[in-house]
Amino acid sequence: MESKLKTNGLTQRMTIGDFLLRRLEEAGVRHLFGVPGDYNLTLLQQLHDRSALEWIGNTGELTSSYAADGYARLNGLGALLVTNGVGALSALNGVAGSYAEHVPTICICGSIPLRSMDRGLGMHHTMADGNYDHFLRAYAPVTAAQARITPRNAATEIDRLILTAWREKLPVYMEFPSDIAYLEIEVPTAPLVLAEPPSDQERLRSCIAAIVERLSVAARPAILVDADAHRFGVASDLMELARKIQAPVAVINAAKSVIDESFPHYVGIYAGNGSEARVQETIENSDSLLAIGYRPIEVTTGDFTATLPAGTIHARGHAVDVGDDNYQAVTIKEVLRGVIEAVPQVMNRATRPIAAPATAGQQADASAPLTQAAYWQAIQGYLREGDVIYVDNGTSFSILGLKLPPKCTFIGSINWGSIGYSIGALLGAMTAAPERRHVLLIGDGSFQVTAQELSTILRHGHKPAILLINNGGYTIERGYIGKTEPYNDVANWAYADLPKVLHPGTSAQSFVVRTCGDLKKALSAPNDKLLFVESIMDSCDAPAAITRSSNLGAELDYGPRGPQHRENLQLRAGAV
Repeated sequence: MESKLKTNGLTQRMTIGDFLLRRLEEAGVRHLFGVPGDYNLTLLQQLHDRSALEWIGNTGELTSSYAADGYARLNGLGALLVTNGVGALSALNGVAGSYAEHVPTICICGSIPLRSMDRGLGMHHTMADGNYDHFLRAYAPVTAAQARITPRNAATEIDRLILTAWREKLPVYMEFPSDIAYLEIEVPTAPLVLAEPPSDQERLRSCIAAIVERLSVAARPAILVDADAHRFGVASDLMELARKIQAPVAVINAAKSVIDESFPHYVGIYAGNGSEARVQETIENSDSLLAIGYRPIEVTTGDFTATLPAGTIHARGHAVDVGDDNYQAVTIKEVLRGVIEAVPQVMNRATRPIAAPATAGQQADASAPLTQAAYWQAIQGYLREGDVIYVDNGTSFSILGLKLPPKCTFIGSINWGSIGYSIGALLGAMTAAPERRHVLLIGDGSFQVTAQELSTILRHGHKPAILLINNGGYTIERGYIGKTEPYNDVANWAYADLPKVLHPGTSAQSFVVRTCGDLKKALSAPNDKLLFVESIMDSCDAPAAITRSSNLGAELDYGPRGPQHRENLQLRAGAV
């Protein structure tokens, strides 16, 4: 049990495990995801005894890492607990995704006892080569900090890792030897405070002045937003700035929903030549573009066709580039607050409201076979204010073309692109915000990677709407190559039956949809219990935008000698 023998007003005696759990609680982490293993059971027992954090056991470490990521996106910080070697490497992919997507998670790995390291004893879940640093090194490229906790460093390293994750909006890795959890050390009595270090005041003033000078004389200012605007909590500041200077705001697809799409100055998604003409013109012709956390890759730039204006102001979490000047030791929040206060109010700059997305059309015949076009038109009408909306890799990326209602949150693995991510993320984010409606949009191929985690979702009584497209495989890949090749096929499952298989006695509602009328009926069902809708479609039916993107991706990936030019090997827009 927890020991609290105080030695003075500033410190107290506490076991290392209890101190770690206390610090997680103080950082706002209320749930811990993971899989038990003998090396982490001492910490798990302490968690059970404290009854403060809730343990959410998963079906595997990969989905634990996805769940911690989803949890952090709504909670601000997430954590998972795995075991040495096998567990750590299983979670590595998801932690790498958190790194790519700038999501702060803490991966705690129960590891081999310190006494075994000191004595050079061979242990299971190792490479049996006497080297105990393999997994610390494996995590180094995909985390902002790593440490092995010992009785000598625990009081400082635990705080350092948690603060690093929160401040940098990146994952960290902590190895926690199994024989130290119950050892007592002296720790601070003061709670852990999640706070940014104060900015250098001269650098802050100079940075604000430089940005204000540019925005004040601009005839065509604009703001471009990446996901860091959400991670660092500045979306509302950006909208306030846009109102004050009457500037249009665009997002890249990784930042879908970061700016409320009903906001009068929101113009849409910028992706180079993949943008609507008005959005592309707004961003590329701006004479003072403020870009927030912009990180271009091919899937966010229309295959590298994005062209930001020369002199774009690039603001990141803790640094800003204005022309040739780089400002360090500043925080994006303080910079934006200073700019909002100092920039002159603009009253008469013309703005145009965003056009409605081109999803509406004639209502399909209720008896007609369901198509992608009819499906996404129906999804547009299904979404409502405040939804948390998840997308997985595949034709579900069509959600990027829909207009989201106010106060929605979009969760996806856009930069990392790991299929199956969304099911674990769904569990994590529902755990963080159970009061909101959660809508998962996923294809059969992605679903099969992590389908087992649906059992955990059911076990905890969550009630998401899971909308699955069953089209026989990886349709998005058929747009690259392999239109009808077997390597893009997956085994057909009775998807709608899975809730009852994975959680016997469940009250979940399931529907198998083949026509437009079937879909309308399924989506009209009350979402007071888990709703599972399996929509069956042709394997070569894909939204035109998705197919065009895959066709361009094939050119980029395979080059002029690639097989994509063979006749009928590649799914093309409009081909069914």
